[in-house]
Amino acid sequence: MTTVYDIIREIKSFLRENPIVNTVTFGDITQIDLNKTTIFPLSHFILGNIAVTDHTLRITISMLFIDIVDYSKEHNPNDFGDREDSSNLVDVYNTQLAIAAQLISNLRKGDLFRQGYQLVGEPVLVPFKDRFESDLAGWSTDVVFEVKNDSLTTNDPTC
Repeated sequence: MTTVYDIIREIKSFLRENPIVNTVTFGDITQIDLNKTTIFPLSHFILGNIAVTDHTLRITISMLFIDIVDYSKEHNPNDFGDREDSSNLVDVYNTQLAIAAQLISNLRKGDLFRQGYQLVGEPVLVPFKDRFESDLAGWSTDVVFEVKNDSLTTNDPTC
């Protein structure tokens, strides 16, 4: 059974090919040095719960799409003549949303889909800011895959 390997490999591969993404990480987010500014934009994912049924596995993957919020010293007026926030926060949200949406679209109809991995439901992207020690912002989401349980053997009379 290569189910977990397949999912991790596909997500890493897709994100590494994206020119907007600088670093792709997997596992415990606390093991990543988020104060190291050269790693951003960062896409991070974590293997979550796996529900085992008689015939399928439901695998949850948590994902974070993160970049640094930069602040300029000047406040620039926006199109409405108001003084807007002197940061790139909206740019961070926009670019990280693009990465997340592209990945989710690929997971719906890309290689994993062709191999029998189905996304369950609609992933909901949740914005965050200042979630970690550094001034970071982006999106988080959980995606759930359902795949045939290949660990079942036809020689097992209980299956």
